[in-house]
Amino acid sequence: MRVHLGSDHAGFHLKAALAERLVELGHAPVDHGPVEYDPDDDYPPFVLAAARATAAEPDSFGIVIGGSGNGEAIAANKVVGVRAVLVWSEQTATLARQHNDANVLSLGARMHTVPEALAFAEVFLATPFSGEQRHVRRLRMLASYERTGEVPAAPGAASTAS
Repeated sequence: MRVHLGSDHAGFHLKAALAERLVELGHAPVDHGPVEYDPDDDYPPFVLAAARATAAEPDSFGIVIGGSGNGEAIAANKVVGVRAVLVWSEQTATLARQHNDANVLSLGARMHTVPEALAFAEVFLATPFSGEQRHVRRLRMLASYERTGEVPAAPGAASTAS
């Protein structure tokens, strides 16, 4: 499977380790940059490129990496069709896929060792979406909001219309 990668300087070395591990696992990493280490670079161009490519290729995944992973998750989630999650354990990686059908993983390179981050990515990529109705329903609500900007009605909530 294709895995789109993007980072900033803080995630540059982890991105290289991830690309190498992805190849070992039989995946096809696509590096959206940066291509060289620059301590003054900005993550949005690289992360947005990886997120856009992931959204445009529904059977692919994305992994974005920064110092904490927070800014990268925020940036990736600006792309329509992306469900980016910040992961800090194998359990959060599993739940992100099972419950949220997340398609972009955000990692904080300064928060985890390389082996930990690689394990999170492996779990994320290997875990299928559960397809449970409650999760499908919630994802439909989010997709509808993304299209229309209208907040979905809460089940059982009293109507505020007059």
